[in-house]
Amino acid sequence: MAFFSPFFSSSSRRSSERLTCRVTHIASAVACLAWGFAQAQTQAQTPAVSEITITGSAPSQVSGFGDVPLRKAPFSAVTIDQQTLQDIGAQRVSDALRLDASVADSYNSPAYWDSLSVRGYTLNNRYNYRREGLPISAETMIGMDNKERIELFKGTSGIQAGTSAPGGLVNYVVKRPPTAQDETLRSANASYGPGRSSSIGLDLGGRFGQDQVLGYRLNAAYENLNPYIKNTEGHRHLLALAMDWRLTPDSRLEWEIERSERQQMGVNAYSLLANATDPLNGVPTVPATVDGTRNITRQAWSVPGVFAGTTGTLRFKQNLDGGWLWTTQYGAQRLRTDDRLSYAFGCTLQSGDWLGDKYCSNGGFDLYDYRSDKERRSSDALQTELSAQMRLAGLRHDVGVSVMRSRLLDRLSDKQAYNWAGTGNIDGTSDSPQAQPTPGELNTNRSEYTTEIALKDRIELNSDTALWLGLRHTRLHRASVRTDGSRPEQDARSFNTPWLAITQQITPAYLVYGSYGEGIETDIAPNRSRYTNAGQALPALRSEQFEVGIKGQWTHTRWQASLFDITRPQSGDAGLCDEDNTCTRQIDGEARHRGLELAAGTKQGPWSLDMGAAWIEALRQNAVIKPSVNGQRALNVPRMTLRGLAQYHFAGVPGLRTSLRLSREAERHATEDGSVKLPGWTTLDWAWHYDNLTQGTRTQWTVAVDNLADRHYWRESPKQFGHYYLYAGAPRTLRVALKTSF
Repeated sequence: MAFFSPFFSSSSRRSSERLTCRVTHIASAVACLAWGFAQAQTQAQTPAVSEITITGSAPSQVSGFGDVPLRKAPFSAVTIDQQTLQDIGAQRVSDALRLDASVADSYNSPAYWDSLSVRGYTLNNRYNYRREGLPISAETMIGMDNKERIELFKGTSGIQAGTSAPGGLVNYVVKRPPTAQDETLRSANASYGPGRSSSIGLDLGGRFGQDQVLGYRLNAAYENLNPYIKNTEGHRHLLALAMDWRLTPDSRLEWEIERSERQQMGVNAYSLLANATDPLNGVPTVPATVDGTRNITRQAWSVPGVFAGTTGTLRFKQNLDGGWLWTTQYGAQRLRTDDRLSYAFGCTLQSGDWLGDKYCSNGGFDLYDYRSDKERRSSDALQTELSAQMRLAGLRHDVGVSVMRSRLLDRLSDKQAYNWAGTGNIDGTSDSPQAQPTPGELNTNRSEYTTEIALKDRIELNSDTALWLGLRHTRLHRASVRTDGSRPEQDARSFNTPWLAITQQITPAYLVYGSYGEGIETDIAPNRSRYTNAGQALPALRSEQFEVGIKGQWTHTRWQASLFDITRPQSGDAGLCDEDNTCTRQIDGEARHRGLELAAGTKQGPWSLDMGAAWIEALRQNAVIKPSVNGQRALNVPRMTLRGLAQYHFAGVPGLRTSLRLSREAERHATEDGSVKLPGWTTLDWAWHYDNLTQGTRTQWTVAVDNLADRHYWRESPKQFGHYYLYAGAPRTLRVALKTSF
């Protein structure tokens, strides 16, 4: 661990300064909107409007192969740009990635950090997220106000990350200073809705100094949270600064930092209901679709959760002789969380028996006061990379080698509160007179240190054929211990994860590819007396993916089709697991997900269309602990997902466009045996956008109605902590937004 000692502290430092923002939220938003409306009425010529595109040719940092256009890459990825994020009012990554058909919710609470699945696999918030290409923890609420784009690499990601769940890798790319010497950015935005939330924001950028060698980008935002879910109020703010310094024509120094905080009342999910005649063994039922605006566990004594973080990067680029580029960057993240929720979990039956995986048949549940205050998470990563184009053996090579050292620390308070506080019901009634905040349960601290060496090479075999090779060597050391010093666990190991692909340009417009990749996850038997192998590490869980695809692109149309096959080992507990030495943690078969993804976009006259579809067959196989699960579909994975967006540009009113967005998710299993299924659902979202330029001031209006038909439905059915959950879909909501650039 000496590698860190010169510049890494052993614990995160808490700043004594806190950003405060005192504004009259709604009044400010209304005043800004009224001013913009008056400006929009002035006769003017309107500039062209950016298209909503999620499969364009923007650089894909997260792929590991630099600025390769997606239309030429042998993998599936999407890039969601800033204009699209603005158009849909994305406030979190789940809002943005829901545009892609391969993405679904996975225990994605409206007032908690994002939890998503890609290709049917739930992304790991500790290992499947990147920021500026460096690893971060996504166990927090991440603001979108200073994000330039969101990138999603789909599939196993062993070449991009030492350890990660299969499915995909998400990368946040922050806004940077403008590059042109005479370019300045001055914009303000305001919005109202959905619900009664209101927000204001500022985006400033430009260059200064001799020969404009210094650049800056400042983003600030404040939001008063009062969403469509009642009794879920709160607020958030963000302040971010990015700068660069052109030291010489061949070298550049870039740095950026953001500070954000979000406080909001939590939202508990619904659950399956026990069988009325046989609550312990009978088939549970799905409650009638309920009003999605109800916060069923909010109490007079409930307190908000707090998610605060400071994150930044420092990057140096240097062009070297011979066409080599040297890039070194350091990223740091410091998170502070007060995790709190009035929490529904199971129910006590009239017989005195307790159900831990569902609610009572009448909708009743046990209510707990959960609090884990002063959680601290810190991550650091230092990466240096050399890349170049060269010719070897008569062939062109795009080569790169990188070394990264990272650490991730969780430092929690000694104890957390998870105390029974009464009872409640999904109808909103409860019997819970007072809080029970006294901590009584131990926490667990974790430490992780990783060293990764990655090699990559893109070889042009001829003008139409390319071979892509990648290999990552990872050495990790993980440790955990209870906050009283008990149950220490250690895991030290190293492994290699390869990736290879081939692309063939059939015609200038068509490309076919095939790829193979691996990913790694690790598991350790819990250090508890019931386990015969307590504290022992299991063999590495090595997932594999095969993918073939075809891409086409010409003047106004693009499309892609891909087939994938991912196999992921599973672990499980064999034995009674009710007394000492009766339980063994072991590898137990695999989860195999096979699927087809389609995506297409075209622009014909005033119309632009984007469509995406995914069919996923997600099955368990070769399980020995409970063979009955073999052949069963994975929980909470829809068999088919369809996304579509149609836009119409009004020729008679330049700058005016309207859009209709379709989301369809098919039926999914809510229990392991498939006896309970969640019905499929379809929603339509409608929006008007008006872009106007008046005397050098550009105004962009958005009026959007989500869930236009006010469809009531169950959005997802995850299982967490041994409990079946149900999340209701959002009702019809209205959002009005204005962005003014001058």
